[in-house]
Amino acid sequence: MTTFTEGRHPGEFLLSEANFHRSRDNIEIAESQTITPGQLLGAKVVPTDITAAVVPTSGNTGNGVLTMANPAVTSKVRSGDYLLTCTAAAANAGTFSVQTPDGREIGPATVAVAFNKEIKFTIADGSADFVVGDSIIVRIGVEPVDKEYVAFNPAGTDGSETVLAIALYDAVTGAGVTTKIAAVTRDAEVNGHCLTLPVGITAAQTAKAYADLALQGIIVRN
Repeated sequence: MTTFTEGRHPGEFLLSEANFHRSRDNIEIAESQTITPGQLLGAKVVPTDITAAVVPTSGNTGNGVLTMANPAVTSKVRSGDYLLTCTAAAANAGTFSVQTPDGREIGPATVAVAFNKEIKFTIADGSADFVVGDSIIVRIGVEPVDKEYVAFNPAGTDGSETVLAIALYDAVTGAGVTTKIAAVTRDAEVNGHCLTLPVGITAAQTAKAYADLALQGIIVRN
């Protein structure tokens, strides 16, 4: 007897949407992807598409200048303000904490040493040394068109490890090829039994993925 396995159908995971115009977006699938309906998706930022600006702050003692690298960010960068705060003063030097827009600490950054994480920059020493409490803001602008979506990978370190959307349709892309599909990105209830998760995902990783979805207003029902 021949056994046939039926694949996922577009949108079968959906239980409810606040409004499909609001709950869905047309997203760009990155190169070399095989995506099925109901698949959890992460996103990589395209670094060359991102805007990065150093925002002046008042009250600093130090007058060194921060210069962004080119490109200024990696694929993991978040939209919003990165706050750099001097935590240790030193003659012709100094150490800064680096806090992401969502409150994570990714420092330290040292004056005159290139910093290369989600944002990339060098703080030059000035004629007046930085003192503890001096601050610098780096403002990052990430628009939806600046992201390319990929299959969720719990072990990723490039943005694929954070779930941001659920594919409504399938998509297959080759090397150097991208395509657009509709996806649920916010304000919906979904059937967890109809979602496509990575093979071998652990219970803890699944819980983290569902928590990521909850941050987007997507509730998983099992």
